[in-house]
Amino acid sequence: MRHLLFVLAISFSSLGSTAELTVGKIMPTIQVKLIDGATAFQVGGKPGKVTIINFWATWCSPCRAEMPAIQTYYEKYKLKGLEVIAISMDDAKDLEQVRKISQQYTFPIATKFDCDYKNLGRIWRMPSTFIVDKNGILQKNGHVGQPTIDLELLETIVTPLLDKD
Repeated sequence: MRHLLFVLAISFSSLGSTAELTVGKIMPTIQVKLIDGATAFQVGGKPGKVTIINFWATWCSPCRAEMPAIQTYYEKYKLKGLEVIAISMDDAKDLEQVRKISQQYTFPIATKFDCDYKNLGRIWRMPSTFIVDKNGILQKNGHVGQPTIDLELLETIVTPLLDKD
């Protein structure tokens, strides 16, 4: 019994930062270095920007299916303050495949190896998408709800955030 309680305590303590991820609360900042190696920046809490943070992988067919929708939406709204970052969760051996796929998109792409996203907790499902409003408030938590996104969902959740002053 004591061993079971210890395992449960460890399990719940590892949830720490994900428990703090609450829609309507401040989004924790994450550090990102893009796949091109030249650009590094912080995501979250950028005044005036609505940010979509999408965790994906080359082996994940739902991820690959939603990326064209993200691209279409990004092209339509990037001049209105939309920022997108797609973070590949692939293994290092798949970096060339990630680079090949990233050439199809104009939004920034990074790999998990060049990002510090520990404030989001363990990314345990693919895809996972987080949406942050202009004030740095989390509007969609990628750990809960529908895991995939499409143009309709982006228009429903993100477009009103872009229109807010």
